[in-house]
Amino acid sequence: MSALAVRSLNRTLLYAAAPFAGLLVWLFVASVNVTIEDNSLRSIIESSASDSPSDSPSAATETTLVKLGQAEKIAKGTGASLKKQITLYNKTNADMNAIAELAISQAARPYAIYDKRITGRLGAPSATIQSDKLKAQLFYLGTSNFTSYALKIKLKKSDAMKLSLGNDKQGGAETTLAAVKRTSAVIGINAGGFADSGGKRYPLSTTIVNGEYVGSFEASYKDLFFVGLNDNNRLIGGKFGSKDQLDALAPKFGASFVPVLLKNGRTTDIPAKWQTSPKRAPRTVIANYKDDQLLILVADGYNEKGSSGATLEEMQILLQRFGAIDGYNLDGGGSTSLVFGGKVINRPSDGQLRKVPTNFLFFK
Repeated sequence: MSALAVRSLNRTLLYAAAPFAGLLVWLFVASVNVTIEDNSLRSIIESSASDSPSDSPSAATETTLVKLGQAEKIAKGTGASLKKQITLYNKTNADMNAIAELAISQAARPYAIYDKRITGRLGAPSATIQSDKLKAQLFYLGTSNFTSYALKIKLKKSDAMKLSLGNDKQGGAETTLAAVKRTSAVIGINAGGFADSGGKRYPLSTTIVNGEYVGSFEASYKDLFFVGLNDNNRLIGGKFGSKDQLDALAPKFGASFVPVLLKNGRTTDIPAKWQTSPKRAPRTVIANYKDDQLLILVADGYNEKGSSGATLEEMQILLQRFGAIDGYNLDGGGSTSLVFGGKVINRPSDGQLRKVPTNFLFFK
């Protein structure tokens, strides 16, 4: 056979065998188990070779078959190696996932232990509201001088809590229950103090709703403070001498009243005026825990003459007993309101809920 004929036959054989060799490599890389018999490949090539005028395969044909066999062995070895690598990768990935899950569970343990401890101080919850936005537990406290309640609330999302204006307008007022129903909230408490003017009820001092000041910033004076939440759902509060000082904490909402009760777990001095004016009264207090859960305490009283309800010192004792970090006294007396699950929990001293200009609301 001439050299030209041999070259032509070799090209023909390579063209005929190339798809099959490529298919073999792809199958092994894709981890597909396919068995290809050497005889099958050989018969195909030999069949192609039979189209040649020659009666039997040439030496070049035999060389090509040998090389294809070698290529097949290499492909099989590569495929097996890839299978091992994939198996090792999958195992490593599974191991890393297991490690990550263990790390997450271990990281959650301190929170679970701390939460169990502070919950144990409050007693057994009488009701719980839980969703992807919050977990809220209601407790009836066994205080001796007055009837009182506690809410422990874990906020999970940024829209789980807000401050609302009465009927959503400056100078408006509504009961906490009305605000809860109007906004489809599940929990509500009264918030800051107020002043009446021209038949309208205005929030006292610095008030922020949805990140915007209602009116203007007013520097703290005397015993007034501002308390609210920032963008990270953390309780922020205290006295602020400038707007920049408060803005640095990124307040999302908040209201003002008197006085501060607890700072860094330590009681503050109660101004003489607030020790006796009145001595006892219905109270609403908001505080936080070191894991940023909120603690709300509400005390009942039957009048505002100072003979029933809780003293501010007693509220400080409760805050410390329950492990709070910072605590702030909200408007009390006839304004004290606690709505949970659409029901009024406390006993308003006015015989009915008072209309107030601001309420802290919680959403499910």
